[in-house]
Amino acid sequence: MTIRAVVRGVGHYLPARVVENAEFEGKLDTTDEWIRSRTGIERRHFAAEGETTSQLAIKAAEAALADAGLSAADIDAIVVATSTPDFTFPSVATMVQAGLGNTNAFAFDVQAVCAGFVFALANANGMILSGQAKRVLVIGAETFSRIMDWADRGTCVLFGDGAGALIVEAAEGTGTAADRGILASDLHSDGRYRELLYVDGGVSTNGRSGHLRMQGNAVFKHAVQKLAETAHTALEKAGLTPDDVSWIVPHQANLRIITATAERMQVPMERVVVTVADHGNTSAASIPLALSTARARGQIKAGDLIVTEAIGGGLAWGSVVLRW
Repeated sequence: MTIRAVVRGVGHYLPARVVENAEFEGKLDTTDEWIRSRTGIERRHFAAEGETTSQLAIKAAEAALADAGLSAADIDAIVVATSTPDFTFPSVATMVQAGLGNTNAFAFDVQAVCAGFVFALANANGMILSGQAKRVLVIGAETFSRIMDWADRGTCVLFGDGAGALIVEAAEGTGTAADRGILASDLHSDGRYRELLYVDGGVSTNGRSGHLRMQGNAVFKHAVQKLAETAHTALEKAGLTPDDVSWIVPHQANLRIITATAERMQVPMERVVVTVADHGNTSAASIPLALSTARARGQIKAGDLIVTEAIGGGLAWGSVVLRW
């Protein structure tokens, strides 16, 4: 018997405030056309004053529980991927646990920036395969609007806030690539590239949250190469090829990276889920947001083979192959 971590439910939440590209035109040397042509982004959501990452995560979790037909008490582990926690501690995950009214799960955060959800999902898979947990709530949630430098047009127009959640549970499989659930994962990090994408603040450096800093061209080059490579590696681990893929659900950084990565993988854009136009880059939230949105659109169906891949500050990158 082979145990697989099978998707049971999915959900997401977006803050009410929608920020169109036009809002930046009076504040920065930029235009709607400039933003669209370089990123594919048309709008994004920003959290309201006082609306926190844990609150977004709780709402996404509630949507996933409803989709799965489960109650909070049915969850025995909660993993939240975020780089924008409410506090230095406690973890967002424990705050989600309390907000849901769950008292039996263990809960912790994962920090791998935009790759956070992939790392969290791989960890959830490991816990299920080892028997540490039977049903795991995996969440990506961010309020990146809180760490933007609003004078930096190269970064502040890119990011948005939101949360997405996935519930995976232990189920029996045959041990073949035809199984539902997570089939393979591939994770990487290389700390030599810290200066390419980072936040210039922190508790043990200067005691403030700081602002996001990015070398966009360098990040683009690393992203396209590394995302295609990790996706191919995960597929090879599962005994599959790009021809077997129903959908690539990539980190929604910008449309140019998404398109270039798909080309490098030789997968047509018709098989790539794209939500960046409406959400912007929501960091660790982008993949679960895209999964939930695609399922709601009727794109993702039972039995579909999905590849998720993401890269973020660190650098940290990776991919997960799963059958819905």
